[in-house]
Parts: sequence; C-alpha cells; structure tokens
Amino acid sequence: MLLDTASLYFRAYFGVPDSVKAPDGTPVNAVRGLLDFIDRLVKDHRPRRLVACMDADWRPQWRVDLIPTYKAHRVATEHEGAPDEEEVPDTLSPQVPVIEAVLDAIGIARVGVAGYEADDVIGTFTARAGGSVDIVTGDRDLYQLVDDERGIRVLYPLKGVGTLQLTDEAVLREKYGVDGRGYADLALLPPDPSDGLPGVPGIGEKTAAKLLAEFGDLAGIMAAVDDPRAKLTPSQRKRLTEARPYVAVAPKVVRVAGDVPLPDVETALPRTPRDPAGLEALAVRWGLGGSLGRLLTTLGTRC
Repeated sequence: MLLDTASLYFRAYFGVPDSVKAPDGTPVNAVRGLLDFIDRLVKDHRPRRLVACMDADWRPQWRVDLIPTYKAHRVATEHEGAPDEEEVPDTLSPQVPVIEAVLDAIGIARVGVAGYEADDVIGTFTARAGGSVDIVTGDRDLYQLVDDERGIRVLYPLKGVGTLQLTDEAVLREKYGVDGRGYADLALLPPDPSDGLPGVPGIGEKTAAKLLAEFGDLAGIMAAVDDPRAKLTPSQRKRLTEARPYVAVAPKVVRVAGDVPLPDVETALPRTPRDPAGLEALAVRWGLGGSLGRLLTTLGTRC
C-alpha cells in the first residue's frame, strides 16, 4: 500500500475540527486525522507493506522548465534565489514535521526523494512492485498507474478513508472511456487550472475522451492533425495545431516518473514501534491520545 501522504493529511486537516489540539493549544487535527486514516486503512485492507510517500519537491524544477505555469498559482512566497514555498494553511504547516516524526518513531516507511513529487515516488515503487499494489490518494492524476494485469488499483477517498472508490480499469473505462495507460493523455489535453496546465483551449474532458477513442492515443491525435482525411472539426484541428509546443512537453510533465532513485527502506509494517521512548515523548507532547493508541493496537494485532 502506497500513501500519497500530503493528499491524506490535507484531507485530515479539513475533515477533522481544528479544536483537536495538543496540550499547549497547538492544532494537531491533521496529525491525529492521518493516524486515524492509516489505522482504518490497515484494518480494512491488511497490507503487508506500507510506504508513506512524501513530496520532497512539490514543484520540481525540471517540470517548471518544461511548463513554467506548472503549479505556479500555489506558490505562497517567492524570494529571489530561494525555492518556492507551497501555499499551505498556517495551522497545517507546523503539523507536517510532527507527522514525519511520528511515522518515523512508529517505524512506518516514509520516502521522499529530492527533485521529485510523491507521485513520482509512488510511480517508481509501483514500477518495481512484484505483486499487487493499492495506491491511496485523492489525486486523480495517479489513475494513470491503474493496471488490472499487474493488480495496481487506486483507492480514492470519497468520505474520509472509510468510503473508498476502488478504481480499476473497469471504473476508468466507465467514467472516462480510457484505461490507466490512456489516463495521462486524457488528463493533459483539457486545461487544468489546479495544476497550472494550459492544456488545449477548447478541448474539454469529454472531447478529449472522444478524440482518444477515435485516434487511440495522443500521438494518434496529433498525427490526425496532419491528415486532412481525419475526422477532426476545423476548430479542433486549429486548436491542436496551435497547441503543438505544449503537447510536445506535456507528457513528461503529466506522466509520473518511474525511475526515481529510491532509498533502501524497510516497507514491512511494524508490529512494535521502532523508537518507543521517542514515540511516547511525541504522544505526550502533542496529545496524540487514542489516535496513536488505536493504530499501535491495529499494527500489533493485524493478521
């Protein structure tokens, strides 16, 4: 099981009241909410291995070099010569180091790699997997990794993590008309303000799905632009022609990397904490209470 950790702690932050606080009054709603999420996931799905995948670089320069608008609207502050900082709610940012420290003390594998997003870490673990993989994320971009033959599916939270959409190829075909391999092409064609992708103006998701059904993949669509016999409307042909510079680089930006240099980590779920004394200190300092206790019980009793 691979966790898109930031996606989950953002959901926890907005789903758990900020009245959940440490003894000193500091909000810990994201920390406790994430622990409750992991507890529920382990109880319900019984993974043998679990990795909390992190954004070591949420806006990698190599993606920005290709598409300068990539996630540009999410930049909170920019100082010349300093890395971009992602705009995050004031009371969430201080909780992230606590989350990291707690996961480390429990012994849950936590992996982020410089120059890459969590999606790329997930993509690389998935590429290397010798068995089935469940990816837990609220980010539809990772639908591109779904592969029935290899047993790769996405668990997409609809409400907390108790109600998950088990996303396989049948779900993708029903909702979007594509399989996992085709999802990245589908995602890059429509403009996507959430990721700062200009897309092809005038090509929405439904039109993109129809074009992919007609021409197979992005390469087939662009080949059709040069074929006067191809069934493209004049406006589609014009828009795709004008978008050639974007289409040439967008696949590298939108597709997750599968060749991240991952560190050697122990991914098996621990039955006992790696650092009991450190974990106890964190529990007291941050008032982690029942959330941590429930997860430790689940880890110790799982089948």
